[in-house]
Amino acid sequence: MGLLTEGSPLSWAETESKAEHVRKHGIQQFIHLYNKLKDRQNDYLKWGDEHGLSNVEYSLVKFDHENRTAHLLLEAPRCIETLQIDELNAKQDTKLEALWRPEYASYMVEGTPGEPYGALTACFNVVESSMKSRREAVSRLLDSETGEIALSLTAFPRIGCVNFTYPHCRATPQSGPSRSLFFPTEAINMSHPRFQTLTRNIRERRGKKVAINIPIFKDKNTPSPFVEDLSVYGDTDGSSASAAKPDHIYMDAMGFGMGCSCLQMTFQACNINEARFLYDQLTPLCPILLALSAASPVYRGYLADVDCRWNVIASSVDDRTDEEYGLKPLKQNRFRITKSRYDSIDSYLSPCGDRYNDVELTYNIDYYNDLRSAGVDHLLAQHVAHLFIRDPISLFSEKLNLNDEIDTDHFENIQSTNWQTMRFKPPPPDSPIGWRVEFRPTEVQLTDFENAAYATFIVLLTRVILSFNLNFLIPISKVEENMQKAQRRDAVKQERFYFRKDVQFKSMRNCDLLSNEEKIKCIHSTYREMSINEIINGQENGFPGLIPLIRRYLNDLEVDVDTLCTILQYLKLISQRASGELMTTAGWIRDFIGNHPEYKHDSTVSDRVQYDLLTCCAKVTEGRLVCPKLLGKFATKTNGEVSQAVAKAEHTINNKSITADATRP
Repeated sequence: MGLLTEGSPLSWAETESKAEHVRKHGIQQFIHLYNKLKDRQNDYLKWGDEHGLSNVEYSLVKFDHENRTAHLLLEAPRCIETLQIDELNAKQDTKLEALWRPEYASYMVEGTPGEPYGALTACFNVVESSMKSRREAVSRLLDSETGEIALSLTAFPRIGCVNFTYPHCRATPQSGPSRSLFFPTEAINMSHPRFQTLTRNIRERRGKKVAINIPIFKDKNTPSPFVEDLSVYGDTDGSSASAAKPDHIYMDAMGFGMGCSCLQMTFQACNINEARFLYDQLTPLCPILLALSAASPVYRGYLADVDCRWNVIASSVDDRTDEEYGLKPLKQNRFRITKSRYDSIDSYLSPCGDRYNDVELTYNIDYYNDLRSAGVDHLLAQHVAHLFIRDPISLFSEKLNLNDEIDTDHFENIQSTNWQTMRFKPPPPDSPIGWRVEFRPTEVQLTDFENAAYATFIVLLTRVILSFNLNFLIPISKVEENMQKAQRRDAVKQERFYFRKDVQFKSMRNCDLLSNEEKIKCIHSTYREMSINEIINGQENGFPGLIPLIRRYLNDLEVDVDTLCTILQYLKLISQRASGELMTTAGWIRDFIGNHPEYKHDSTVSDRVQYDLLTCCAKVTEGRLVCPKLLGKFATKTNGEVSQAVAKAEHTINNKSITADATRP
């Protein structure tokens, strides 16, 4: 979720009056930090599964087995308070198994390993067991006999429906931080002031409630057009009806987006240049991993025509005014802003990525000039100045007047509320932590095995990129097109994505000498459309494939058999999801709902259908149900062992689809 500052939150009017103060001092804080640490060298790979050092988010669910219903359990603050006791009482240098943090919703628990994973390949052996131990730690605080469980769900299917929480709470359309027709204030985590403050200030800055419209899946009995009567939920003035689009699922609160869960990876680079290079090279992979991990096809009790959360969460925190949208002339605001503050990135950061920055970037020219005068180069200066077109939306009175040479709270205030596909993260002041990048699009999966597989796949890609000096860059505009394709229903099998044809790093100096028109043609000749299967598994006499590249990298290493067993199982899952042999989580959920005897093929997911779906999810999560459509037949670190003989044989396979010439510059 970002920076969790303690203190007394300011109202939106107070925050708005201090916005320029925060931005100016935030720029100065970045300048001091940059000039102090720009030459920092020789950090080594550390990584983890989310946005601190490492994280998995759990949704607390309570089953009512007698009435066959399931609800989101609003007990996260109590659980976190108990889970944090060891951390609060720990002495300096004490190694903790896990750290626990509050998240947006009062049904969400965030757990991170006490320390990040390191550079050794043996670390891949502990990822799944670490995730499992965290889930078990949460589960010990729940009453399984009364139906309480921790699930890693990207989106609760009937979130926003009547009585979707336990205890049951009513939405208050005329009061509260969000004034939602559907999402009650009690579902927001009130144990930390940041969350309700963000909710209130986004609504007040925008001048109206957020409006989330996701296309509904049109089944054979779905009304056409699909239009809801929102007056039954308390839309007395018709404002929600006017914001809702026909044939779309309408939602109206930050909780519908920030109440989702995901799997995010942070990597420490050896220096700032490597961090910027990784930031760029991972960017084209964001939509690919979003499609490959798709896990959220149901919202507010309706089947959607999308499989991912991305546009839901982007709309849920979109605080742009009508002027910034371009609906009115600029008068009170300074910039037209094309995206929500939660969206895909708009520019590459490394010199090799500059020529692919084909989207006009909106940025604050005054801050840009301040950064340039302080020695920050053009690409990084425009990136920071672009982030700083936003207002702070959560501010605390105790954090107004800071020492810019040692504090970074004002910089982090803006940085941490630009929730983008990638995040470039400077080292914290006076910290052993180095320059980092955060990979943010991946949706969370039901099992620890799946989450460990995606985490391992992503971190191995960073090693392949750096070891083979690969180039995945395509125009940033094409990455944006891919992001929209990635969210479509069954995108893994149905969509084709722009991807680079030749990933060798070839000089384009001759291209730079061409005219603008010829240069554009030169750049566009470097990529073409491919399926997810082709991108992940490769083509005969064509693109080598990400998994074959990883296998080539592994063949160049001395990897112990146990670690290799683990990695190969993870890669096989990813490979089979990409090929369509295994379903994505979203596809599996759709299949379950479509075949449920009580589903009426009208796009509506009833309480009973959700109960049966989540009961099945719980059994899959706990390993009590074999699910070959979703998981195939995999042995895992937590429920079985892979044959060492098979692993050894796999290790020596000659991957004919790749050669040294195809993987090294």
